[in-house]
Amino acid sequence: MYRTTQLSRVGQSIWLDNITRDLLTSGTLERYIAELSVTGLTSNPSIYDKAIAGSAAYDEAIGQLRATGLDGQSIFFELALDDLGRAADLFLPIHRRTSGVDGFVSLEVSPLLANDAATTVSEARRLHAKGGRPNLFIKIPGTPVGLDAIESSVFAGVPVNVTLLFSTEQYLAAADAYTRAIERRVEAGLDPYVASVASVFVSRWDGPLAGDLPADLRLQLGIATARRTYAAYRALLESDRWQRLLNEGARPQRLLWASTGTKDPKASDVLYVEALAAPLTVNTMPEETLHAFADHGTVSETLAAGSTRQNDALLARFKAADVDVPGLGRRLQEQGVEAFAHAWESLLARIHEKAAAISAR
Repeated sequence: MYRTTQLSRVGQSIWLDNITRDLLTSGTLERYIAELSVTGLTSNPSIYDKAIAGSAAYDEAIGQLRATGLDGQSIFFELALDDLGRAADLFLPIHRRTSGVDGFVSLEVSPLLANDAATTVSEARRLHAKGGRPNLFIKIPGTPVGLDAIESSVFAGVPVNVTLLFSTEQYLAAADAYTRAIERRVEAGLDPYVASVASVFVSRWDGPLAGDLPADLRLQLGIATARRTYAAYRALLESDRWQRLLNEGARPQRLLWASTGTKDPKASDVLYVEALAAPLTVNTMPEETLHAFADHGTVSETLAAGSTRQNDALLARFKAADVDVPGLGRRLQEQGVEAFAHAWESLLARIHEKAAAISAR
């Protein structure tokens, strides 16, 4: 029995932060589901850029799609929806067993739409309908502009994975957008349950933007911020506002830990997974981190529902060290939007290069 079962026992879902065609055709994803307790997966432009660049598995499909006259973006969505549809079918038994709570896959709208709420909403609806799977999330960034798109999409019945959240304040803003959408659905007499997760990125807090820190504060800011966010999440679920919605048949948006692979080679390769084991959450992790935890991960304690004095004191030490935590959260989100846009442009260029090479042959 693999150690990943520890996370399932405390009530945390394990999702894979990766997808490739080889992962599907080799039976590897099926094995992860059966043996490593994986119950969902996520994708993003960077993941697909690497997948298409690193394998010939997509070449034939790219050539066929380009021959029909499709542009690079349309080719990508055809490829991705084919992959994600297969993955969603593998997770469908989990989705049904959990009554629609778990077993999801995720597809991101074009990151170039980050400042265009109206087009994001129409794209979210189009892609979810085209995917044709109940367990397909559409990823929308939780930026100030994205909040309107999130509310409108959820109200329209589109399951949304809110991505690129960093701070507790950003999480609460996204949760409020989701909650408003559910309240509107209740008022309109619509089904009050539209699935959603709020993806909070963890490891990027501990990068160079945090500056030079005392040795005992290194690799602690992401965890401390996540713990604060978890306390806010549980407080929201226990609020009168959400208790009323639960009474109407709604279900809460789940908190998801993203970016949980350890980037510092000197640190534990399961640092963020072990620190953030918690009920009512999802952890989406790279394959290397999944294998590492399955081999030697340990859950010694789970996050507390309430904020702890120790964590508050730790965050106060970052403030004393001149780390502007709210400002850093804003910069990380802005940087994330830019990075996804660059990955998107690289992905489309990659598809164009592949198509041209195939045509030349």
